[in-house]
Amino acid sequence: MTEKEYDTRKAIEELRERFQGLTTALKESSQPPLEATLHFCQEFCQVLVEHAGRWKTDENPLPLLEVYTLAILSFAKATSCLSSECENVPLLLEKLALSCAELLLLLPQHVPGALWEEFQSSMKLAHSLLQESGSTQLCLLSVLAQQDGVWSNTTLSSILSNQIPQTEQVHEYLEMEGPALLNMRIKHLIKVDSVDKAAVLAKMCSEYPGYEGKGNFKQTYLLCICMTKNQEQLMEEVRNKTVCC
Repeated sequence: MTEKEYDTRKAIEELRERFQGLTTALKESSQPPLEATLHFCQEFCQVLVEHAGRWKTDENPLPLLEVYTLAILSFAKATSCLSSECENVPLLLEKLALSCAELLLLLPQHVPGALWEEFQSSMKLAHSLLQESGSTQLCLLSVLAQQDGVWSNTTLSSILSNQIPQTEQVHEYLEMEGPALLNMRIKHLIKVDSVDKAAVLAKMCSEYPGYEGKGNFKQTYLLCICMTKNQEQLMEEVRNKTVCC
């Protein structure tokens, strides 16, 4: 183990202890439930920001994945002691889930097996704990955790390489992922200048009947066409719209 790896392990264990300390203090608190919950959320955010700030997303994303994985599971374990009257609880959970998903989309193609397995098992447990209290904020991460990697799904790979699978297979994949995650994928692809791939995925989503009224996939597809200056595709869309009208 290198010195850098040792420092990361030490930092993660320290974070684990800090989160456990917060949960213990919450359980033993003599404050009214709402006040105790507000205090827990505030302290939780401070600890998370303090530790996450040790690494930069573009330089060391893998330790940050460990931080978010640990944070989400720690928060999920504490939810049974949190007041349902506190609006900060679902907001914090949603923010954690979105931040983690955004980080995952930025990760290199291959995430080390042990780290990915830790993420998978943690999200499975956290999602299960939260479902008991009726929370659905981790649905998006739960979908990702069921796969072998962030971008490794064979149907997704085929779509992005413009080797479109059978319609039934595409629809099955789109139904599994959901519009929120696919929207995030498309935005990420645009951000990293993979506009052609974003256009293909947006087109698939815009043509899926199950997404009617969900997400702005058609507008995003047209935007991608304009960005790539593909006049032929753009004119085809205009003609289709004219025919429909």
